[in-house]
Amino acid sequence: MLARLIQFALTQRLLMLVVTALLLGLGIVSFRALPIDAFPDVSTTQVKIIIKAPGMTPEEVESRITSLIEVEMLGLPRQTMLRSVAKYAMTDITVDFAEGTDIYWARQQVAERLGGVWDSLPADISGGMAPMTTPLGEMFMFTIESEELSLQEKRSLLDWVIRPQLRTVPGVADVNALGGLVRTFEVIPDNARMYARSVTLQDLQTALTQNNSNDGAGRLDDGEESLLVRSEGRFVTLEDVANTV
Repeated sequence: MLARLIQFALTQRLLMLVVTALLLGLGIVSFRALPIDAFPDVSTTQVKIIIKAPGMTPEEVESRITSLIEVEMLGLPRQTMLRSVAKYAMTDITVDFAEGTDIYWARQQVAERLGGVWDSLPADISGGMAPMTTPLGEMFMFTIESEELSLQEKRSLLDWVIRPQLRTVPGVADVNALGGLVRTFEVIPDNARMYARSVTLQDLQTALTQNNSNDGAGRLDDGEESLLVRSEGRFVTLEDVANTV
């Protein structure tokens, strides 16, 4: 059999040259069409859950948030691994699924389980499922260093200047901010004065909530022009809060 193949190749030289050229051309085309990446993604389907818990230590995050979510995620169909990292004021939970699992189906399963345990978590947390990314998604971490800016000013710079700009970069799914001091207005009630004036904590909370907003007040027509009327009540300075309470 082998001798016949060799004899056929020697007698049909032109045909062999054409076949060889075709195979070589197909090989070159296939090689050029191969996807090339400096860091090829060979990972399985993953769904990440990122929960932010301001002020909580890693131990509190682990006991009050991470452990509850992990127990709820146990037994998910096609799940292969469940792992988490509890940090200061944040927890990062990763659910791995079997290779070939549809990412949208996997996210639906995780969302249903997360919704079932959400009411059992602390009320002041935020977050949920992270955007669809690969395990190589966390590509860059940076810090803001300045001797002139306070921690609050650094956080404001990150939240309102740097973060929006980074999210406009093609391919960036999300930018997470950690550390610093978020600007807040804190109201410390004077229990004695409130009792003397028959003011409850609920009254104080209602006054702060209802008076911290900008509302529309209709439209004022002036000939061919229309002027929009609005009342500005949103807190901007400490004096605004003091005038309310």
